[in-house]
Amino acid sequence: MSESVDLLTSMLASGRPWVALTGAGVSEASGIPTYRDHHGNWLGSQPIQHTEFVESAAKRQRYWSRSALGWPRVDRAVPNATHVNLVRLEHSGVVSGVITQNVDRLHQQAGSTRVIDLHGRLDQVLCLGCGHTEPRSNIQQWLVAHNDLTVADSLTIRPDGDADLPHSVVENFQIPACPSCEGTLMPAVVFFGGTVPQATVASCYELIDASEGMLVLGSSLSVYSGFRFCRYASQQGKPIVILNQGETRADDLCELRFSDAPFDLLQQCVERMSDPIQESLHG
Repeated sequence: MSESVDLLTSMLASGRPWVALTGAGVSEASGIPTYRDHHGNWLGSQPIQHTEFVESAAKRQRYWSRSALGWPRVDRAVPNATHVNLVRLEHSGVVSGVITQNVDRLHQQAGSTRVIDLHGRLDQVLCLGCGHTEPRSNIQQWLVAHNDLTVADSLTIRPDGDADLPHSVVENFQIPACPSCEGTLMPAVVFFGGTVPQATVASCYELIDASEGMLVLGSSLSVYSGFRFCRYASQQGKPIVILNQGETRADDLCELRFSDAPFDLLQQCVERMSDPIQESLHG
């Protein structure tokens, strides 16, 4: 481990700040499980696709019934050591910003100041008709008031706040409508099969252009929306360092990959860098 710490520290300490790209693995220690196992296989059922949600009332009923039970766990989640370590790296000038595939806002809660929510944010709900936005907490209050949420204690929770439920519960579930126009409400996230706004993508490219390289944490990069930034960084001749327990889609593009206790490695790296950083700040 010590040799790995030396190697990672020397990489991060050189040149301009790095940009971090994070995935579901970063939030796992906060109690929010990942979509895939360490071999890239799906855990549980496939998530609802964007077109399914927009076009099917039954799919929207499935989403809101499951989300009503999954959301509280996401809402209660707090940042873990990896979130905090990225804040420390930002404060020290090692990391310039975070591109996150997560929708839990834990990077912001931890104190990161420049975060791009690539796939949106789960704590807001958007009306597809009039564009009205509503806090997810308000929608949760409506769901609780209009439905019986008494289910078995053991639930499989997804990273987007989804939860596995029996069909009998789903088919009788009451779903909310927009309080302004009675239109269709959708969480302010990019569903699987959806499109990341071009302005968001452009902001990510700008961060990468100004960086020394890309530090990938807790992502298999199986989804193209995140993988494309690794490909872009590689095309720009910027090094890619991956900290992830398991293989990733960008393994053949990276300069270094650490899969053995990757977040512990980051912790040790940050601790090793902190002393000289503090001395330089107060010298």
